[in-house]
Amino acid sequence: MRNEMNEPFTILVVEDNANEALLLQKAFKRVNGEIAVHFVANGEEAIDYLSGADRFEDRHTYPDPDLLVMDLKMPRKGGFEVLEWFRNLREGALIPVVILTASENDADVERAYGLGANSYFRKPAAFDEFRDMVKVICDYWSVARRPRALALGQ
Repeated sequence: MRNEMNEPFTILVVEDNANEALLLQKAFKRVNGEIAVHFVANGEEAIDYLSGADRFEDRHTYPDPDLLVMDLKMPRKGGFEVLEWFRNLREGALIPVVILTASENDADVERAYGLGANSYFRKPAAFDEFRDMVKVICDYWSVARRPRALALGQ
């Protein structure tokens, strides 16, 4: 956990639906206002963020995430492509990935776990359910002991 270095636990959320991103943002604030949550709108932006490319070069403003929460069905690059790319990075193996999607398709669940996802959640319909799900994710991943991640984008 980053608290040892006085840095907040950082989550990168990859979500193309602006309404769902807003619901997630509100849910994260209600659950734990001390967690730093960054949002990108598609898989290409996720890769840029994780690589520290272009506008995400400043790691003080866009720190390496401690957790990646990602949708699967997105324009440009989908969640499966990002997950496969990320898990092929040495440092990408150390950062947990939670899939948050509308898909209930068993093949999607199997593929996500096969590519290295740590958890798979179906997006809830109501805000209270979003909040409860975000609380479970935050409560678990912010305290779970993990190896110290290597710096991404270097």
